[in-house]
Amino acid sequence: MIRTNPGKPLQGSLGDQRDFNIPGDKSISHRAALFSALAVGESEISNFLIANVTKAMLDGLQELGFKWEFSGTTLKLAGKGIVNLPTTSGDLSSTIDCGNSATTMRLLAGALPGMGKSAVLDGSSGLRKRPMTRIVKPLKKMGVPVQDTGGCAPLIIGKPKYTLKPLNYTLPVASAQVKTCILLAALAAEGETTVYEPGPSRDHSERMLKTMGVEIYKEPRDDKRDIPVPSRDYFVTRILPPGNKRLTPLKMTIPGDISSGAFIIVAGLICPDSEIKIEGLGINPTRIGILDALLKMGADISIQNQQVLNDEPVADLVVRSSKLRGVELSGSEIVRMIDEFPIFAVAASYADGITRVKDAEELRYKESDRIAAISSELSKIGVRIEEKPDGFTIYGGYSIEGGDVDSHGDHRLAMSLAVAGLSSKEGTRVKSAEVIAESFPDFINILKFLGADVQNN
Repeated sequence: MIRTNPGKPLQGSLGDQRDFNIPGDKSISHRAALFSALAVGESEISNFLIANVTKAMLDGLQELGFKWEFSGTTLKLAGKGIVNLPTTSGDLSSTIDCGNSATTMRLLAGALPGMGKSAVLDGSSGLRKRPMTRIVKPLKKMGVPVQDTGGCAPLIIGKPKYTLKPLNYTLPVASAQVKTCILLAALAAEGETTVYEPGPSRDHSERMLKTMGVEIYKEPRDDKRDIPVPSRDYFVTRILPPGNKRLTPLKMTIPGDISSGAFIIVAGLICPDSEIKIEGLGINPTRIGILDALLKMGADISIQNQQVLNDEPVADLVVRSSKLRGVELSGSEIVRMIDEFPIFAVAASYADGITRVKDAEELRYKESDRIAAISSELSKIGVRIEEKPDGFTIYGGYSIEGGDVDSHGDHRLAMSLAVAGLSSKEGTRVKSAEVIAESFPDFINILKFLGADVQNN
């Protein structure tokens, strides 16, 4: 259990050269480890996120025969390249426990054919509830022998008997995990694959594959080639398989995770007399929906020292306590902050006026049903919130009492509820808070470092 008590301003700086830092980006860490396995030679990745979710990916790669080691937070991994398909069919080579990480399961499912591997992908009871049909369907169209279990895990991925087919595929919902699964399988296909998305999902995979030498394009291309799309509103990604060309190993530093940084940002906004500086935070345009939403609410956030490192934009952020106001979010705004809605809801609870979130039904298929969990737990501490089928409405401007809440086994909800207590009347006591180690092991220590009254019982 974590107990957070109110009344303390948050002051201090976080960064690589300081006592504490925001952990490396989870999405980029997952991809860096897996993509390194598909390169030829040793990759070296600094500021890698060491947490339960990435441990699942690393353990899976080890089970598949890849060697890796750490020096501090620097990961070194020896890649073996992409296997020339077709491969011979055979018995399943591995059973991989993906833990609670849907990213590990969905990305490995796409990468296995290019590795020339077969495996059973399984995980926690929570992961077994996550929808997997969305990756199974396109993989089958490409020729990957894959079986799900009632639309969920366990997944059985066999070895393709023939070279994979290229694919033109339209995602019903914008999803970086599904898109990346298809792109990884496309590395072993016999021609160009195109993915259409109804929204701008995160593009870390495209950026990283491009640095590794893969021909990958976001439409419109520089040559203005006319590509038919389902609608002018769709986002288009095209990828050409490398053939006999080897992928270049990665030499990179992973930026701080904006999804983890969001908890510290909102804490600074809602605690009076606070000022926090966060250095080296990733500000990829497909990921900063939370910043746009908070700025729309009147947040005092200054973006400084912007630069591009390893094709990923980074910056320093200065956050000061602010008087927030309610906003309405819908459509493409949702996709760009899909992981940040638990902490956004906390910010909205402390804002004046009404906040409405629509078109966010995807939140029901995360580590928990986040719409139901957010509504249930925030109402326990005095927030006036109405659950909707595709979102929620929060009536802000009222004092928040605090009290006992539960994480529902969701790391982001646990941290959000802890932050909610920092400016409430009596604080919050978050049950099952150990799940925070999934993505942000230093969360409590960082809050304490900044001056918060936090107890870990």
